Amino acid sequence: MVLEITPEVHDAMCALALAEYPLEACGLMAGPAQPGHPTNRITHFFPCRNVEASARIYTIDPKDHLRAERQCDDLGLEIRGVMHSHTHTEAYPSPTDVAAAPDPDWHYLIVTLKREKPEARTFRITREPVDAPEQEIQEISLVVA
Repeated sequence: MVLEITPEVHDAMCALALAEYPLEACGLMAGPAQPGHPTNRITHFFPCRNVEASARIYTIDPKDHLRAERQCDDLGLEIRGVMHSHTHTEAYPSPTDVAAAPDPDWHYLIVTLKREKPEARTFRITREPVDAPEQEIQEISLVVA
């Protein structure tokens, strides 16, 4: 599986991560709605406020989430995942990120600011079978095109 994001979306996510530093940044990613066939192409990014105002955790402002959902409805898009930044650690889901993962079909993209330039990686976080005590983290190839 591959997650494809536009260069504009990639640049917007990295810019938000840098602008929000030293706090974690967050936002929602969306792509064309394809009923019954979730898209793996991200064409829109909706920056959101981190209501935690924290360098270690994030929670998307519910009002921003609702605004993004409404804009997606108007544009024929669907929310396909969430982006957030790690200010000092690798772009890999933390235990807190895993515990908060709301949808196994979403992509969880993390931008790390650990090095000189922002770096992005994306993951799927699932629980298979649904009654399994542990969640599985699977890295997905990320293509900017």
